[in-house]
Amino acid sequence: MPLTPTIACSIGTAILAMQTALAQPMAGRDSNASGPVAAPPAAPSTGASAAASAATPSGSTSSAASGAASLAAALPPVPSAGAANCLPSGDGYLRARVAGAIDARIDWPNSGTRCEGESKSQPPGIRLSFQRASGQPNLLFVFGITGVRQGRPAHDAGVNLTVFVQGTDRIFGTLGDSRCTVDSLSQKPLQTAGAYRVEARGFCTQPAHAVRGDGDVLVSTFEFAGLVTYDVPEARDDAKP
Repeated sequence: MPLTPTIACSIGTAILAMQTALAQPMAGRDSNASGPVAAPPAAPSTGASAAASAATPSGSTSSAASGAASLAAALPPVPSAGAANCLPSGDGYLRARVAGAIDARIDWPNSGTRCEGESKSQPPGIRLSFQRASGQPNLLFVFGITGVRQGRPAHDAGVNLTVFVQGTDRIFGTLGDSRCTVDSLSQKPLQTAGAYRVEARGFCTQPAHAVRGDGDVLVSTFEFAGLVTYDVPEARDDAKP
């Protein structure tokens, strides 16, 4: 399924707003944080912009709570059963072990799973999302992987992981890429220009914290194959002049 601008923008803006909401309330609660987090840039003028504004911290935990509710409403709808397929080649998937406030073994095959991906600029890398048409619990996983370049393999790359419980205001985020790591990542070009099948495996050593209220989620291991569509197709090394 090709990346749609509406979904990409909604997820990207939601992540930026979630990070803003988390930054101040969590500053004094996690001594392992990698440092102060800069405010995200202004979001594009879309339906998700209201969520970004609502999530801007006001110096209290209540600001993060109200932001979380708005973010949940701004996310793309869950695909209907049978309407989603991750990759046209039929070999997309997501597998993960989740523990803590959410306890689940994720084993999502290609059929019935929506996967989207795009390049990101802050920090440079890629962002992939996975959601299930009929998953229980109803989760949306977003992996922001730092330092990945178009068409190139990667190793020991940092991952900013966010887990949304769809239909609720529950959001868990690592707020940075120091808690999770991709061991290995490979890319295979697809027929659409700039589109790649991205396969990766990794782990998290520390949990993602709840945006609203208490609770943590640890995604101890994960592996996936999904779609990433880059903004500008890169010339291949074997291209003829």
